[in-house]
Amino acid sequence: MWYRFGFPSISKVRKVRRRNLVPVGMVVAACLLLTASGLRAEQLPGTQPLSVEGDIAAQMVAGADQFLLREIQRAAGQREEHWHRDFSSPDAYNRSIEPNRKRLAHILGVRDARIPFEGLELLATTSRSHVVGKGTGYKILAVRWPVVRNVHGEGLLLVPDGRPIANVIAIPDADQTPEMLCGLQDGVASPSQFARRLAEAGCRVLVPTLISRDVHRRGGRADLTNREYLYRSGFELGHHLIGYEVQKILAGVDWFEQDANENESENATPLPTAVMGYGEGGMLALYAAALDTRIETACVSGYFAPRETIWQQPISRNVFGLLEAFGDAELAAMMQPRHLIIHIGQHPDVQISSNAAAPGELATPAESDVRHEIKRVRQIVLNDSFQALTVTTSDPDTGALLSEATLQQLLKLDAVPNHDDVQATGAGVDTQQRQTRQVTEIDQHNQWLLSESPYVRQEFMNIGLASRDKSDGSNKLDTSSTAAYQESVERFREHFRDEVVGRFDLQPLPFNARSRKTYDEDKWTGYEVMLDVFPDVFAYGILCIPKDLKPGEKRPVVVCQHGLEGRPQDVVAGDHRAYHDFAAKLAERGYITFAPQNLYIGKHNFRTLQRKANPIQKTLFSIIVPQHQQIVDWLQTLPFVDPQRIGFYGLSYGGKSAMRIPPLVPDYCLSICSADFNEWVGKNASTRAPYSYVWTGEYEIFEFDLGSTFNYAEMAALIAPRPFMVERGHFDGVGSDQDVAYEFAKVRHLYAARLGIPERCELETFVGPHMIHGVGTFEFLDKHLKR
Repeated sequence: MWYRFGFPSISKVRKVRRRNLVPVGMVVAACLLLTASGLRAEQLPGTQPLSVEGDIAAQMVAGADQFLLREIQRAAGQREEHWHRDFSSPDAYNRSIEPNRKRLAHILGVRDARIPFEGLELLATTSRSHVVGKGTGYKILAVRWPVVRNVHGEGLLLVPDGRPIANVIAIPDADQTPEMLCGLQDGVASPSQFARRLAEAGCRVLVPTLISRDVHRRGGRADLTNREYLYRSGFELGHHLIGYEVQKILAGVDWFEQDANENESENATPLPTAVMGYGEGGMLALYAAALDTRIETACVSGYFAPRETIWQQPISRNVFGLLEAFGDAELAAMMQPRHLIIHIGQHPDVQISSNAAAPGELATPAESDVRHEIKRVRQIVLNDSFQALTVTTSDPDTGALLSEATLQQLLKLDAVPNHDDVQATGAGVDTQQRQTRQVTEIDQHNQWLLSESPYVRQEFMNIGLASRDKSDGSNKLDTSSTAAYQESVERFREHFRDEVVGRFDLQPLPFNARSRKTYDEDKWTGYEVMLDVFPDVFAYGILCIPKDLKPGEKRPVVVCQHGLEGRPQDVVAGDHRAYHDFAAKLAERGYITFAPQNLYIGKHNFRTLQRKANPIQKTLFSIIVPQHQQIVDWLQTLPFVDPQRIGFYGLSYGGKSAMRIPPLVPDYCLSICSADFNEWVGKNASTRAPYSYVWTGEYEIFEFDLGSTFNYAEMAALIAPRPFMVERGHFDGVGSDQDVAYEFAKVRHLYAARLGIPERCELETFVGPHMIHGVGTFEFLDKHLKR
């Protein structure tokens, strides 16, 4: 693991919990009074009155939002903890930041070995030449080159007539074509056609095609840009659109190096290699140069700025854990002492708000903000001899993408020619077909990764046959006994907690429990309860207490979790078509129940929480898990609760919770996943399955790199050896019976064949839709919670 944070151990957490406890004597006395009075008190003993009014769920989301905004700033202030720079020499510096380079490559999804190749392919047909244009002193060729597996880079190569003075990769914005940068197509003003102008100055220039922001209907349901469409499935599989495009750039650098080795004489001066980009191209130039020291000069235009508002930008820029260690200043510092040119000027103007897409926008930041980020670069790079940083500006009134000084600095020339006499030859390239090919290749590679992912997960964590354990034992689970299993699974739980869900290095606040009576039914009384968790973060729910409690009796608790856009009230009363009052029915059955409010309510309001959490290596569940830990800790203080018998039962998004919360809240003694259990990675990454999230409005649903780590079977393995059950309606549209059975079979094998506890693992199917059935699951609860 790359980072080790100072999170408290389980024993330390339990010490904190004890400090939160209400004095036992007071609670017991109050409880006896409560029982004797027929549970008619207006608030629970040991709690303060709950006076909060209005939409408590909306207030919870708003509080979490404020909390996350502060945590983004806190993470930015702690970035230096992840760096150990050695400025004694360039070699020492590069060695000292190598762990950071590896981490950056990992979160960008730059993981696949690139394909070696001898030269670029010239793209021509019987009716079209590969030469698509000519200008003063150079010609323009249509080319492509292999990158990884089936993925190719494709674009234009500008070749000077004589020996080039430099090799440059010129990267357009996502809304620009290579032809625009070369003057073959309208869209970029003549002074800003930097690919053409570099060629006129004598450079050999490779211009890759980027995945565009063109919007298309996906799966007949969602209107997504090409970039978001490919981002969604790639993110789930530990890859990233940014990573694919960086790989295309680095494959170009590979070719420059290979070509020099084969075709340059021994006495020839090596050609410098540079990258230059605008907008999305500027982003890619910065990432590529940070990762690869073969790039001697990088020019970034239309991108460099503080990155703490990345959650407002197009979701294709979302990188899990980026802001923990990397702002733009840190990336710029990784280039030193190589030359970096930052151009302050116009950024792309982009608004994304189409049906089911993640909202996003790009605009030109204030110059003061850009200069503040540049100042941070100079503060990071303390050694003056390392500060190979140049800043240029352009007149904002001209609308130019870069200034003359920028090109002059890049080429170290007093003047850069601008002949502007390029001429197209022949029909040229069909740019729409080229874009379609580029999108299709990445999509096909993602789908190949999906097909390979079960084997990758087995290499990570083997929940199947012992014969598939790796020789070094890194994927091994010890199933010789339940105690041995619990010990061996702990390292995987840590990975799930730190690298998948994410956790905050914060101690919980005292409970400060508040309550008020809301329901007074024949067999139970219901109380709204609110607990503090973190600053601005609270837990809230409805506690239902059976009226037949006897003095001194301790009952089991079932935490009943609602789904997407739900509320605690939905599972208690009103006979909601999905929940059927299952919390109330369990209370009538003699259980204490608690129905928490979870954060997934409020549409974009809650979905942007995930957007804010991801860049600091957190998720919605980074907040929801501590909320549930606080709930369980508080429940365990109640004298009528058996602290060893607290179970979790959730439907839909609550079923999603059932797969993520109990693995990290060990006080839950069992978990029931209803209307959600699935071949989850496929449901998130497939571009074939009709129920895939790739074309729905749940843009927050994707979790980084689950494909390589935890599908639902592996998450269930973190619940084991505690009892685990799946409830599935045959007509539930969240998935198919076949996919559910396929994934559950792996869980069943672990419980029955390897651990020898088949009675603790069950699947109930029923003829019905997306809802609580409450038959087999109620029997399962009775079996494991009632003594």
